[in-house]
Amino acid sequence: MTVINPNSISGITSITLPSGDSNVLTIHTNDGTERFRIDSSGNVKVGSACTISQDGDVFFTGVTTATTFTGAHSGSGANLTSLPAGNLTGALPAISGANLTGIAATDNVRTGILDVAGVSTFRNTMNVGAAVTISESGIEASGIGITCANINGGQIGGRRNKIINGAMSVAQRGTSSTDNGIKTVDRWNTSKSGMDQLAFTQKQVSDSPNGYSYSYEVDITTAETAQAGDEYMRVEQKIEAQDLQDLAYGTSGAKSVTVSFWVKSYQTGNYVVNFYAQDGNRQITRTYTVNASATWEYKSVTIPGDTSGTINNDTGSGLHLAFPIIADSGYLTTDSTSWINYTDGGYAYGQTVNLGSSTDNYWKITGVQLEVGSQATAFEHRSVGDELSLCERYYQLIMEDDLDGNGRTGGVGGTPYSDSSSVYCPILFRCRMRTKPSLESTASSTFRTRRGNSANFNGFSGFNDASDHSGTIITNGNAGGGDIGAYIWVETNSGAKLALDAEI
Repeated sequence: MTVINPNSISGITSITLPSGDSNVLTIHTNDGTERFRIDSSGNVKVGSACTISQDGDVFFTGVTTATTFTGAHSGSGANLTSLPAGNLTGALPAISGANLTGIAATDNVRTGILDVAGVSTFRNTMNVGAAVTISESGIEASGIGITCANINGGQIGGRRNKIINGAMSVAQRGTSSTDNGIKTVDRWNTSKSGMDQLAFTQKQVSDSPNGYSYSYEVDITTAETAQAGDEYMRVEQKIEAQDLQDLAYGTSGAKSVTVSFWVKSYQTGNYVVNFYAQDGNRQITRTYTVNASATWEYKSVTIPGDTSGTINNDTGSGLHLAFPIIADSGYLTTDSTSWINYTDGGYAYGQTVNLGSSTDNYWKITGVQLEVGSQATAFEHRSVGDELSLCERYYQLIMEDDLDGNGRTGGVGGTPYSDSSSVYCPILFRCRMRTKPSLESTASSTFRTRRGNSANFNGFSGFNDASDHSGTIITNGNAGGGDIGAYIWVETNSGAKLALDAEI
């Protein structure tokens, strides 16, 4: 190596190095430390930390400091790796995500846990998978997936179910009937219209899905395969209007409701749920499908609130929840999948099943729940005593014949008044009924009055001074004359009963 003193250099305009990697031009300080080097390839090295290559690349092994960056071009950060977190200091300016490209789904922010210390703000909506949306107005989640110490997937608490006797556990009138109307399971009305040949039995049965003891069955006993366009059959419950005021029908805040239930039918296919708001004469329908014959299946459907409808705040019918099981052509022609003014053509829109086509057919239901909101929750199981009390607002069985036929049962006590033709016996109801009830009784001579002596009489001739909580029963005859009748009871005779009816 040739050493040249810079003080002796003058007039040199060019230095040419021989080819070869070992031929370099270096500059040293007096202590022999190399400060600058140019090799035969044109690479420049400053000290031990900076290398400038002939193609324009600059490599730094220390801290790079610049007061400003200028120019129209920006560099790629593709090769910036292993940056220590401690060397990223200062405030970062706002960064637009528009130019962030090439980030794989598995590399977003950090694979695994995103740990944010302090307050985190997301400007708009954040989605978690396909089921959860978090926005400034709340959290929306499909399905039931909230679990903590006091919400564990069971009943949330409070009374949610607007259906009475949805588990079919109360049957004050009996367990089997071949007639139209509410004849067996309380609050549930089965009726047919226009079908002369069709015969059926409605009944309370023990066949039920796990968690239930009873279901309500409609069994076809005489088929009617060919129906006219105005024939139908349905099972329904009417809900008292004043119990539906929270739905806010007729306002912009009208609420959605969801009905859920267990169903079992011999005949598969599409069935319908009809919602009819009587005060506004409005209806809407939803379909559900029975997929497997003779198999319990869980179903739920949701309808929006009716912003154009109305539900009066009274004791009348606010909403009919109906399950058509036979519907002919006259009930299938009008799209009723949104709220419309009632028309027969929309009553069972979408129904494809005719349950009356064969005596093999039956339809069973239980676990019916109608609740506010767009999600079905776990069925609200109430005690039989609570359910019976709710049913007695609409029907009270006062006395009936002993079911075993072994003796007299029931009775109405009090201090009656009697004249030559009748006995007047006051009665206080078990609870306030929906409205003034009517008296329901058998018309045979199976009732008796008694004071000192007993005597039969043939039914009842009236129900005077009745309100929603009391009334006076009038017998059909004095049954012996004189001041008798300290109480009335049922003599042993199958089917004899006395009841109060205030059904909607």
